[in-house]
Amino acid sequence: MKVYNNDPAMDPSGFVVLADFVPSVIQEIRYHSTYNFIGERIDGYEEPCALITIEAARALKDVSNQLFVQGYRLKVFDAYRPACAVKQFVLWGLEDQDIRMKPYFYPQQQKQELFEKGYIASRSSHSRGSAVDLTLLDMKTGKEVDMGSPFDLFSELSHPDNKSISQEQYENRMTLQRAMMSAGFEPIYCEWWHFMLKNEPYPDTYFEFPVSASYLKR
Repeated sequence: MKVYNNDPAMDPSGFVVLADFVPSVIQEIRYHSTYNFIGERIDGYEEPCALITIEAARALKDVSNQLFVQGYRLKVFDAYRPACAVKQFVLWGLEDQDIRMKPYFYPQQQKQELFEKGYIASRSSHSRGSAVDLTLLDMKTGKEVDMGSPFDLFSELSHPDNKSISQEQYENRMTLQRAMMSAGFEPIYCEWWHFMLKNEPYPDTYFEFPVSASYLKR
């Protein structure tokens, strides 16, 4: 790995802009906006684009092709996440008293519980570059598929196997999960939208460079 400023965590050479590999992808990078559980743009998100490792991008291209023939496009909310963004999440959870977004993202939880229940971690697989948060978009309607809960709702309702949602909503989750797992991604127990490439190329590196397509071109 080429070292940037003597720091491998700043080296983006193994990363690509996801849309270059999957041109049909829809992107709504929530942490570049103010509509997220903190309520402000998150540190390190300089551009509203999804960056990801080359290996994960190739796998997502397979997922996209598989789902496209079923009438779906991928919609991505987040992919690579700088370690500084995760630090901001942690500091917000431990020290910040601001709960303005509580009604939208964690209405039944206290902030401190978000760590205990696995919704926020002190180190994120996103920072290793091969994790992605996504959903399906129905090409017939042009709308997101109903998954039974919105992205980043920190609730048991968002657990992939939650049976209190409708059968249709559950099947929608399983459609996404089956496609992702067939391409080598693994789900997690508490978020239907989160998947990580099983054979991730950088299992021990938590990258720090910004979410910026222009940074990759340096």
